[in-house]
Parts: sequence; C-alpha cells; structure tokens
Amino acid sequence: MDIDVRGPRFGATVTTVVLAVVLITGSAWLLAWQTLAFALGAAGGVGRSPYGWLFRKVVRPRLGPPTEFESPEPPRFAQAVGLVFAGVGLVGFGLGPTWLGLAATAAALAAAFLNAAFGYCLGCELYLLVRRVTVRTE
Repeated sequence: MDIDVRGPRFGATVTTVVLAVVLITGSAWLLAWQTLAFALGAAGGVGRSPYGWLFRKVVRPRLGPPTEFESPEPPRFAQAVGLVFAGVGLVGFGLGPTWLGLAATAAALAAAFLNAAFGYCLGCELYLLVRRVTVRTE
C-alpha cells in the first residue's frame, strides 16, 4: 500500500531540527532518540516511527486529502541509512573521536534537510540505485 508523500517529508523536517540541535549541543542523548526513531522507521516503515505517528495523528487530519503517493520501501530504506549514520554518530560522541560523531550527524542532517526543503530523498535514490544494480535482467 502506497503512503502519503507528505508523511516522510514531515519526518525529515523534524529530523532536520533534531539533528541540528544535536550538532549545536553535542547531545548524545538527543542523537540516541533520533537513532531510535530511525530504527523504528527502518523496522516498521515510516508510519511506525514517532514522527510518522505524529504526522498521522496530529498533522494529516489538518491537511487536505493526499494527492501524491509513493511506495513505502524507498523511505523505509532511507530510514535504515539514517540509522547507520546516527549509529556511527553515537559511537563518535560516546567513544570518540568526536569529529566522527559530528561528521556522521552532519551527513544525516544534510540528507534530512534535502528531503525536508526540496523533497529530494537521498536514501530513496540510493534504494533505487541498489535495486537497479541487484535486480537481474532476464
């Protein structure tokens, strides 16, 4: 079942804010929260993430009906990519070196910002590239 494209974009907007605050404050706890949000989105799809729940319960009822839909697999893959970067960021902030935490968090922030501001999902594009490379042509 396809999903409303506004949901992942809303999640990317919240993620952008969270990761920007992480970079400003250096808060490993806040990055741990974002890592959990990525993990839930990767495991159950973007609708199962905290931001997906917030969109579904609070934001979407205030919007008109969706006019554009997308397959749930690319955003779910993007959540898994975000999970990897957030996990590396946690390692950097927790065990060092700090620059690793900053770099991984900044990379995740850049990807989230592209989706939030321009609707361009890097993780989704990576998903499509991986599918093209791995699917056998017969």
